[in-house]
Amino acid sequence: MRMRLMLLGGGNALGHALIRLGAEEGIGFLAPRPPDNGWDVASLTDLLDETRPDALINLAYYFDWFQADAVSQARLDQQEIAVERLAERCQEHQIVLLQPSSYRVFDGSRATAYSEKDEPVPLGLRGQALWRIEQSVRAACPRHVLLRFGWLLDDSADGVLGRYLRRAELPQPLPLADDRRGNPTPVDDAARVILSVLKQLDCEAPLWGTYHYAGNEATTALALGQAIISEAKTMHSLAIDAPTAQAHAARPDAGEEPQHAVLACKKILHTFGIKPRAWRSGLPSLLDRYYRHG
Repeated sequence: MRMRLMLLGGGNALGHALIRLGAEEGIGFLAPRPPDNGWDVASLTDLLDETRPDALINLAYYFDWFQADAVSQARLDQQEIAVERLAERCQEHQIVLLQPSSYRVFDGSRATAYSEKDEPVPLGLRGQALWRIEQSVRAACPRHVLLRFGWLLDDSADGVLGRYLRRAELPQPLPLADDRRGNPTPVDDAARVILSVLKQLDCEAPLWGTYHYAGNEATTALALGQAIISEAKTMHSLAIDAPTAQAHAARPDAGEEPQHAVLACKKILHTFGIKPRAWRSGLPSLLDRYYRHG
């Protein structure tokens, strides 16, 4: 790798996965420790002015965007301002910016898979913030890659998977929507995709733009929950054997989560040659890490 790579957010689950995968291929990252209060406009400006890497992977707010149960409007506002400034500094120093985004930019009103050509209409606070962040990145930094991910699953204790598994240890019903669809995407697979994109950008291929990536085989939230419990029970004692079905409209997060969140991944395949991997094959190692770290 000829490019000097900087990773913001090396301490979160996706950052760990990216560093681990890069090390296996002899690819290293500058991964600065964030300030005590997290990355803000001033600290990001100073960082880029001093280091000037060739490419920056911005996972600074990964947990809030992809794993947190909820995020306040004030916190998202601060992050929007910070990313806008980050994009401006990347453009000024000619730094390639790889910025993650999410299926949440769509409202889930259509049953067919969303492509990069579909117009975002986000539902909740996070989706709206991510859509504004996408727009600011496009406007400020032409040399960017925006990667919209599907349902990201990682091994963090307080993430989506961790909260679900803790609830499965309680002897009470665990309802999940049987009419909500998406693409589960293990964090290791997301890291593989980021690294694959970086390798081709390192060859000076001007493949800027927005891309979708999500695990192969769309499924329902209920079927995903069943698969997780089935695999988890081989490693750990759980109080329930399976989740129970519930309608999407009856879920407490129906106003925030798109009912249909399936992403079409043809563009990233045709442009970068990245093929979607089956999410089911990534569950065993993901759950093994979760229980070992827990």
